[in-house]
Amino acid sequence: MSNFYKHHIFFCNNVRVDGKQCCSQSGAKEMYRYAKDKCRANQSLGKGGLGVSESRCLGRCENGPVLVVYPDNVWYQYIDEEDIDEILESHLEGGKIVDRLLIK
Repeated sequence: MSNFYKHHIFFCNNVRVDGKQCCSQSGAKEMYRYAKDKCRANQSLGKGGLGVSESRCLGRCENGPVLVVYPDNVWYQYIDEEDIDEILESHLEGGKIVDRLLIK
């Protein structure tokens, strides 16, 4: 059985009420929307292509904001739209991991 998506990106959008660091404090929701809208616009979203989803806590709060790409199990820290563009273009279209954003 093949995967529904070639790659599935999960953006942590956890919101903590205790004041501790969380991805939502760093613009994660906006970057999720940006990535989803960009993938929809270039028609890479959906079956056989990319899935772009929100998640709750991914447990890497100290590295936030974070996203993970499956099935590659590659974790990224990002800051802005340029970082998201680089992940989408280099990793998801070109097959080359973006080392500078990689969480080891």
